[in-house]
Amino acid sequence: MDLKVSNEEDEQPLDNAGKVERVPDMDTPEDDRLVSLADDTIEESQSSQGSTSVGETVLPETPERTGGQEQSRDGGEGDGDTGDKSSGQGTSQPDVTTDKGKEGDSYQVPKALQLAEEGMQVQTADASGAPEEAMEYDYPIPLYDFSKEPVQVTGATTEFGEFSSNFLKGCKWSPDGSCILTNSDDNTLRLFNLPVELYQGQHQGSAELSSVLQMREGETIYDYCWYPRMMSYQPETCCLISTSKDNPIHMWDAFTGQLRCAYKAYDHMDEVVSAHSLTFNPEGSKLYCGFNKTVRIFETNRPGRECETRKTHVNKTGQGGIISCIDVSPENSDIYACGSYSKSVGVYTEPKGKLLFLLQGQQGGVTQVMFSPDGHRLYSGGRKDPEILCWDMRNPGTVLFSLKRDVVTNQRMYFHMSSTGRYLVSGGQAGVISVWDTAMTPAPEDSSNPEPVLQPVLTWRGHNDAVNGVSLHPFSTLLVTASGQRKFHVPMDSSDSDTDESDEELMSDRHVTRDNSLRVWSLSA
Repeated sequence: MDLKVSNEEDEQPLDNAGKVERVPDMDTPEDDRLVSLADDTIEESQSSQGSTSVGETVLPETPERTGGQEQSRDGGEGDGDTGDKSSGQGTSQPDVTTDKGKEGDSYQVPKALQLAEEGMQVQTADASGAPEEAMEYDYPIPLYDFSKEPVQVTGATTEFGEFSSNFLKGCKWSPDGSCILTNSDDNTLRLFNLPVELYQGQHQGSAELSSVLQMREGETIYDYCWYPRMMSYQPETCCLISTSKDNPIHMWDAFTGQLRCAYKAYDHMDEVVSAHSLTFNPEGSKLYCGFNKTVRIFETNRPGRECETRKTHVNKTGQGGIISCIDVSPENSDIYACGSYSKSVGVYTEPKGKLLFLLQGQQGGVTQVMFSPDGHRLYSGGRKDPEILCWDMRNPGTVLFSLKRDVVTNQRMYFHMSSTGRYLVSGGQAGVISVWDTAMTPAPEDSSNPEPVLQPVLTWRGHNDAVNGVSLHPFSTLLVTASGQRKFHVPMDSSDSDTDESDEELMSDRHVTRDNSLRVWSLSA
């Protein structure tokens, strides 16, 4: 890895590349109009709304619906097309609880979701709707077999157009493992249910997947994620969020495809600005959003424009550039990391977002950061960057090892970690998927590799195009991958065309290989 990288903003060489930069305390200017939400005010507001507890998250009650048809996730598309700006579909409160006593507010749970997994405990409610016990996630640990090449068990190709330009932009399992969420170039989020036979261990003869919900945004989708406490047995928790160009942040209902609410950020001209990245804290009570040199934090149960604003770059000090990715430590939710297109990773702490240290070392703009489950390691990857770096959180600035992968474009290439944090999976530009065992000893550094390099335990060619999305099932030995990238027509050889053909006809894509597909793999013995 070439550690002599340059900052994209000032084009100055970074002499401390690969090292940690400790930053002095920064007080956010008063004119940023921070919104301080007192704990007693929040509790009073929540109690007055009669909210239902979900894990540690208290979310307000759903307003009574008038008109409109609800559609189950078993079939049909939600009427979620929006070009905005919320288009009048958003409610004043997040639709995160359900009044099950009202006539017509019934949800159909797919058969696959009715299969109780061993070790899974689900929150139940009494006749009054009050929770009887807290929800627990006690999933079994999957046992992978990386001694052989994985077997594809199902997938989706026709959904995205095998030879069209509608390439995928990542895929994510739901927290309860019941369905898959995808993003594609047609600005649409699609939801795929996991076939019942895969729950039962039957990995042969599964039909091609077909989306059961589609949620359309008006412009390019920048980022999206699931509500972390999502459980399909509780429809009020089944929601996801997305951010797109020139639009506020939208919260979608994963059962109906309807827009529940919107979170709006405004600039100094009182115009809506779009978030470039977003994530929930592990409890789901806060929504972290990345902007240009700014992080804004919304209370999940308070949609609208009320938020806390934290500048990441003040008086030429701190982390500059667009905050392109955010992750909150699962072990300590008071610590969160932000990746920036300025090739830096900043680690911050609550309650005021103090910058603890700044990490430099990526060769390209950072597109993903991810904590290990124990919070001791932080992984980061970038665009046009051939490696994923593993940072030691107990010794800031130390790179434990690097993971080599093929990334030569500006496309966001996701990586993902198993529930135990031992295995890490990532795709590459040529369709190759790699798996690393982070418990293994990396190869020592040499003149060509300043950091130790961890070799993969398994590689295979899973697609015929760039693999931009990978996601491991939370408790099963299943892996889902997504592929595709933007392609351009290439000029034809003049000898292959007649002189009377127009310029458009001289451009051909017959030599362009496309593979816009979603594939599910079995990693079991």
